[in-house]
Amino acid sequence: MTTSTPPADKMTYEQARDELIDIVARLEAGAATLDESMTLWERGEALARRCESLLAGAEDTIAKAAGDSDDT
Repeated sequence: MTTSTPPADKMTYEQARDELIDIVARLEAGAATLDESMTLWERGEALARRCESLLAGAEDTIAKAAGDSDDT
């Protein structure tokens, strides 16, 4: 994670997913300090929320396109 990394809410699904995978690997490696681990964890949470939000939006779009929306 660098200072040029965009905010999670501005990332595409693929960008957020890829960074989240990297964060998980770094945390699993156990080489980070406690402060670094907490920062990584917080960033990972934001990225996971972004992925969930984008997936929910895609599911809604597919449901509407298929005519299965609860709104009809």
